[in-house]
Amino acid sequence: MALLASLKSLFILQLLMGFVFVVSGLIINFLQLCTCVLWPINRQLYRRINCRLSYSLWSQLVMLLEWWSGTECTLYTDQATVDMFGKEHVIIILNHNFEIDFLCGWTICERYGVLGSSKVLAKHELLKVPLIGWTWYFLEIVFCKRRWEEDRDTVFKGLGRLRDYPEYMWFLLYCEGTRFTEKKHQISMQVAESKGLPQLKYHLLPRTKGFTTTLRCLKGTVKAVYDVTLNFQDKQTPTLLGIVNGKKYKADLSVRRFTVEEIPEDEEECAHWLHKLYQEKDALQEIYNKEGKFPGPTVIPPRRPWTLLNFLFWATLLLSPLINFAYGVVVSGSPLLIIGFIIFLIIASIAIRRLIGVTEVKKTGSSYGDQQAKKQN
Repeated sequence: MALLASLKSLFILQLLMGFVFVVSGLIINFLQLCTCVLWPINRQLYRRINCRLSYSLWSQLVMLLEWWSGTECTLYTDQATVDMFGKEHVIIILNHNFEIDFLCGWTICERYGVLGSSKVLAKHELLKVPLIGWTWYFLEIVFCKRRWEEDRDTVFKGLGRLRDYPEYMWFLLYCEGTRFTEKKHQISMQVAESKGLPQLKYHLLPRTKGFTTTLRCLKGTVKAVYDVTLNFQDKQTPTLLGIVNGKKYKADLSVRRFTVEEIPEDEEECAHWLHKLYQEKDALQEIYNKEGKFPGPTVIPPRRPWTLLNFLFWATLLLSPLINFAYGVVVSGSPLLIIGFIIFLIIASIAIRRLIGVTEVKKTGSSYGDQQAKKQN
């Protein structure tokens, strides 16, 4: 086991895996671009094809979590809720505390067959991120600038298009708007106090506009809301870099299902319902911190082989010519070729590190409530 752990931490192996992800992603983005000709002819066929193309990219990241690091995901929920997974359009409300919370969410999506069709309200800045933003664009992801006056038309139009989506979709919402940090929590609770709202210990004050708008725009399509509260055993603080290095984590997710009929239609009452939900999420986190587990029965969904097989397909397709090329460069003895190849490796490693940096807590998130940051912007 120690030898295997050492192998997983080898930079050259990580670089090769990164090469497979980046190059396969560019190929997938090109194929997605080619499918645009289908949009005016057969929109549903376009969507089905892009669901499968995006799955081929996202499943490589899920493979890292499931097979490379061996991270375990345990659900705390009832069997009736599990029986509905992958069989209805839903909104997912997930706490935003960890660098890999999105990856744990994608893992559950994959195990219930909705990874390719999963949706999210994303920051507009992510549209410019290669691979991730480009793939999301072809998937009709709604991008927001977090200024409602500018986002209103974009959000209503984008969400309205998804009403007839042909594949069951899980629509992820981070209602807190940004990742949890102590500084943001302090500012958020000052806002809560000024508005006469209850204090939260483990979450930021939820932004209700995104939730109420999404629920209203997808009325008749979305059948339920899943409240998902994530934490990690042994007070672990997981990172994507840790996953890449093969570190194993143990994730616990409490899942509660609410039918749309249980949620008030009035916007103000719906917002109040969301605030109450976050008080309940806070109570769940308090129980977890005291007892080391969430209440209720557990379900461990088995991992499927498709993520591993998908990665092996791309690795076989792309690494063989790369290794042959590298061998040719070495045996050629040409200093120019060797230097050029080394520069390529350096650039590739920097690019991959920057992609990982997109998930890091200290480098992401908005300046929620931070007046000084807003002045600087």
